[in-house]
Amino acid sequence: MDQIQVFVTGGTFDKDYDFITGKLYFKNTHLPDMFQRGRCVIDIDVKTLMMIDSLDMKDADRVYLSEQISECDLNKIIVTHGTDTMVETATYLAGLDLQKTIVITGAMIPYAFGNSSDGFFNLGAALAFVQCKQNGVYISMNGVCYDWDNVRKNRSTGYFETLN
Repeated sequence: MDQIQVFVTGGTFDKDYDFITGKLYFKNTHLPDMFQRGRCVIDIDVKTLMMIDSLDMKDADRVYLSEQISECDLNKIIVTHGTDTMVETATYLAGLDLQKTIVITGAMIPYAFGNSSDGFFNLGAALAFVQCKQNGVYISMNGVCYDWDNVRKNRSTGYFETLN
């Protein structure tokens, strides 16, 4: 079984809730806890690159992410990412032809919210998809693995869907 590299960029996935102010904020990634709690036996390396909301992701952040992916010795990559601009990041990465399997995933509800978060489900699906898909860039949300160029976030429903 190949080792999988997970790059953390932030997004709702890793937001925490301040019960005093009622605001969401970033502290540390929840991924190691999620893998442990999910009893994951896959060899995974988690590296936090940034902790930002995807609406704040700039071109320089995408360049940094792509450099980390390019320099990584592993061929199976998961990127946790905010849902608002993950399609833009997928499009950017696909244009680089990195010859790796890259699956981008996220959550609509923070992991810190407990059982109501979709993060566990999306992370598990991304782990499965990254192991069985061919080289390319994909988005994994709601149990579906989308090709990078045939997906959009439906802002009315909060679900991802195919374009065609």
